[in-house]
Amino acid sequence: MKDTLEQIVKNTLKNLGIEAESVVLEHPAEIANGDYSTSAALAYAKAAQVSPRALAEKIVAEIENNKPAEIEKIEIAGPGFINFYISKEFFGKVIAGVLIDSNWGKNNSYTGKKILVEHSSPNLFKPFHIGHVMNNAIGESITRLARFSGADVTLISYPSDVSLGIGKAVWKLLKDNEWQNLRTNGKTPAENLAYLGDCYVQGTKIYDEDPIMAAEVKMITSQLYEKDTDSEAYKAYEAGKEINLEYFKKITEVLGSVFDAFIFESEAGVEGAQIIRDNTPAVFKQSEGAYIYEGEQDGLHTRVFINKEGYPTYEAKDVGLMSLKFKRYSPDLSIFITDHEQTEYFKVVSTAAGKVHKEWKDKTVHRTHGRMSFKGQKMSSRLGGVPIAAVLIDTLREEVGERSKNITPAEVSAVAISALKFTILRATAGKNINFDPETSLSFEGDSGPYLQYTAVRANSILQKAKEVQLNPDANIPSDWATTNLERMIARFPDVVSVSINEWAPHHVVGYLVELGQLFNSWYATGKIIDETDATSPYKLALVESFLKTMKNGLYLLGIEVPDKM
Repeated sequence: MKDTLEQIVKNTLKNLGIEAESVVLEHPAEIANGDYSTSAALAYAKAAQVSPRALAEKIVAEIENNKPAEIEKIEIAGPGFINFYISKEFFGKVIAGVLIDSNWGKNNSYTGKKILVEHSSPNLFKPFHIGHVMNNAIGESITRLARFSGADVTLISYPSDVSLGIGKAVWKLLKDNEWQNLRTNGKTPAENLAYLGDCYVQGTKIYDEDPIMAAEVKMITSQLYEKDTDSEAYKAYEAGKEINLEYFKKITEVLGSVFDAFIFESEAGVEGAQIIRDNTPAVFKQSEGAYIYEGEQDGLHTRVFINKEGYPTYEAKDVGLMSLKFKRYSPDLSIFITDHEQTEYFKVVSTAAGKVHKEWKDKTVHRTHGRMSFKGQKMSSRLGGVPIAAVLIDTLREEVGERSKNITPAEVSAVAISALKFTILRATAGKNINFDPETSLSFEGDSGPYLQYTAVRANSILQKAKEVQLNPDANIPSDWATTNLERMIARFPDVVSVSINEWAPHHVVGYLVELGQLFNSWYATGKIIDETDATSPYKLALVESFLKTMKNGLYLLGIEVPDKM
C-alpha cells in the first residue's frame, strides 16, 4: 500500500505541474492520525508558489476525484501534512494474507545478493564478556534481518588468535607448566577459562614490571607469529586456543548464533602485511622503519599499519580481513559490528583500504554499539565490573527461576536471554545501556519477557478455541469497525523494511512493544472465544495474525517464544 500511495501522490503532483523526484510516506507516530502521512505539500510548496496548506488542499482534491477503493478518507493536518486512512476491506485482506503467508514480513530487497556478517569476534585467552554479548545480540539480529531480506547470508567471526597480549598469556601458562593438564586437571570449563584469563592478566603485569621477562614474552610472541609448531610455546598456545574456541561456540549457540566460518587474526595479519608492502608508496608510507597511512590527507589521522619490528598492527590485520572476506565470499555487502569507540579508527582503516580496492570500502557497512552498566545492588554485587557471558546468563537464569517456579530450564533460559537481548537491541546504534534486572525481567511493561508473555497468551487463546472447535476466519463481519490492532499488524513489513535499510534492530523493538500493548488493550475489551458471537472467528484471525507477527518480530531479535511462562 505504501508504494501505491507514494505513486498516487507523485502522479498527482505531476498533474499539478510539479515534477517530484521522490515522495515520502510514513506511518504517523500516533496511530489515531491515520495509516500513512506525507509531507509532500511542505516539500514542494515553494516549487508550486503557494503555501503548503494550499498545495495540500489541491493534492487532496485531485486524489478525491479518482480515489482508490482502499482509501477510506484523507485529511489535512497542521501546516500541510496529508493523512491517509485505509479501508477496513484492505485490512481484512492483510489479515487473510497473514494467515496463509509463512514468510509474513519478509521482503526481497536483497534477493539474489550475498551478504557477509561478522560479529562476536573474541580475543582468545580473554574471557567472552558482556561487551561480546552486546556485539552478539546486535550482530545476530542484523544477520536475521539480512536473511529476512532474501539475501544469501554468511555469518563469520574474527577471533584474535595472535598478538603480544596472547604471548603474555602463553608465557604465564608455560611458567605454571599447566598447559598439558588443561583437559585432565579436573576443573570445569568455566574454571579453566577463568584460569586462562588470569594468565593474560598476570602475564601483562610481569611484562610491564620485568624487562627480562618482557624479552621472554617477545620471543614467545615471535614463535606464535612464525607458527613454530615444534616449540613448547606454540603447543601451549594451541591447547589454550582450542579450549577457548570450544567455549566460544557453546556460549554463542546459547545466544542463538551458529557461525559458518572463522577468519583468524593470524591469517589476516599475513594477508594485510603483504597488502601494505605491495601498496607502498602508492597508498602507505615508510617512516622510521614502520609503515604508516597519513590520514590527514583525508581529514583523519595517521596510523601505523606495520610497526618497526616488522609485525602487522591491528590496522594491517583489518585490511587483511577485508581482503580475505572479499576473496573467499565475494559479498555484495559486508557488515561488521564493533564498539562505538572504534569508529574513528575504522574511518582510517576503511579509507586506506578503499584506496587499495574501492569495493572494500564501498561495500562495507560498520555498525556500532555502546557499553553496558548495571543498575540494582543485587545484580551489581553478583556480577562485578565486567562480567563474563556465562556468569551474566546464569545470574539471569537464577533470577527467572526464582520468579517462575513452573517452567522448564529451556523456558527459563529463553526468558533470561530475551531480557538481555531486548535491553541491548532497544538502544540506537552506539548508545550506552543501563541494564536493570528488575525492569528487564518484568512480565509487565516494556521488556523482552513481556513480549514473550503476550505471545504465550495469544497462543493459549488459540489452543482454547481449538478445544471448542472454533476456528479463525478472515472474513470481516458486516458491522466490524477496524481496530488499531489490525492497523499495527499491517505495518510490520514496513518496519522490517526500515530496519533492513538502516541495519537497525531498534525499529523492530519499538514496533513490537507498541504491538504488544495494543493486543493486550484489545484483549481486555471483550470476550474472544464465544460460539454465539458471529465476530469470534474474525477475532481469532486477529489473534493468530498477531501471534505470527510477534513471533516473526521476536525471531528478528534472536528471541524465542517459550511454550509457557
